[in-house]
Amino acid sequence: MYVSEWENGKRTISDRYAEILRRLLGVTDAELRGGADAGAVLPVVDGYDELLSRIDSASSVSESMVKAFNDQTEVLRTMDRQMGASGLVDQMTGHLARLEEALNFAVLPSTRRPVALALAGASTLAAWQAIDSGAVERAWRHYETAKRAARDAEAPMYLAHAMAEQAYVLCEAGRPALGVELVRDAQRTLGQAGSPRLRAWLHAAEAEMCAHVPGMADDSRRALDAAMASIPPGSEDRDPDMLSIFLNSAHLTRWHGNVLALLGDESAVTSLYDALQVVDPTFVRAQAGLHADLAQAHLVRAEYDDAHTHLRQARLLASRTGSVRQRRRVDLLSARL
Repeated sequence: MYVSEWENGKRTISDRYAEILRRLLGVTDAELRGGADAGAVLPVVDGYDELLSRIDSASSVSESMVKAFNDQTEVLRTMDRQMGASGLVDQMTGHLARLEEALNFAVLPSTRRPVALALAGASTLAAWQAIDSGAVERAWRHYETAKRAARDAEAPMYLAHAMAEQAYVLCEAGRPALGVELVRDAQRTLGQAGSPRLRAWLHAAEAEMCAHVPGMADDSRRALDAAMASIPPGSEDRDPDMLSIFLNSAHLTRWHGNVLALLGDESAVTSLYDALQVVDPTFVRAQAGLHADLAQAHLVRAEYDDAHTHLRQARLLASRTGSVRQRRRVDLLSARL
């Protein structure tokens, strides 16, 4: 009854139910209520005294405070990886608001750059969470924030990463060819300045985008080869210069299988089962994607029982993390059985 009355405008959503629904649906308060995003709007500065107070407060942001911001981003990243994004909307919104407040009133570059770098990293995380929740417009806006912050921080690696991840919004919206152009523009923006791990990540993202575009299978395979040639050896997956990147040869094997499955290549199964043996169990959403990849690969080979088994597992993991994106993919694959 409440839902019917909310939808028909007969009853307003109370703060109590708004909090429950935000966590359940993975939306911001503005998206739930349909109003302006209050979390992104700073209070009106009333007079020079208040303005100077904000400037003084921002200028006092220390290295320890920036570290606290980054530590909070890392906590949210870990929670997202293991439990999903839907329950983190309020925490993420508040975190970004505090970072933007600090950056908006920071004056000197020595103060702005570390805060901008922290905001760039947090915004790309928030954007990916929004993609996973199906909130593509929110994701797009977060990527725009990340790109502005990366430019402010004079950090081409963070800028290239935000640009390439933003291509996934275009792909999800049905414009993968435009996504390919954006990823390639990110590669040009980075040039040879980035780390080998980030360059491998960009090549793999390009391969995935190309796999969605008819007639670009050869481009996709060339990008995969470039990714394989760029990835550093060893089991380490964090890029010390780009903490948003988790990529090693094991992760790339899964990505390789994902792209081959998208291309309809029967050999995708081998790569995907290899990846399944070494997947990090804390990457719950990635496991959901891996099982969906295996289901798709088995469908190409007309192995329907195996495809059904992996789809069931993918659906369970997607439900566990509340991933709208993965559930949508599982539904599309299920329709092919």
